[in-house]
Amino acid sequence: MIDHTGINVSSIATSRAFYKEVLKTLGYKICLDFGTSAGFGSQESMGDDPGGDFWISEATPHSPRSHIAFRAKTHDEVNAFYEAAIKCGGQCNGAPGYRPNYHANYYAAFILELDGYNIEAVCHR
Repeated sequence: MIDHTGINVSSIATSRAFYKEVLKTLGYKICLDFGTSAGFGSQESMGDDPGGDFWISEATPHSPRSHIAFRAKTHDEVNAFYEAAIKCGGQCNGAPGYRPNYHANYYAAFILELDGYNIEAVCHR
């Protein structure tokens, strides 16, 4: 099981604002902020890392860009993630919908975020 992961972003201020709005739709918040890096998490259980499980840090973005999928509890959360990301400057890389080629209940949306990382919200119900 992965405890936490992170990416480098070109502007911490811009990306912090983007992810704060987009990940809020999935129950995430900023858990720890060092100015040049920030950790986001849902803090759903007592065992969660208090710093968050997804980190952004200001530095040269990784190349090639990573793909990161965030788990959503409902289809409505996937839809809200997508709408928030588009509103905050993300580009559609796959509108919300079923992806039966993965499995019958795979409902997801894909966004190219501000630095070109392919982020996804997925619900498996």
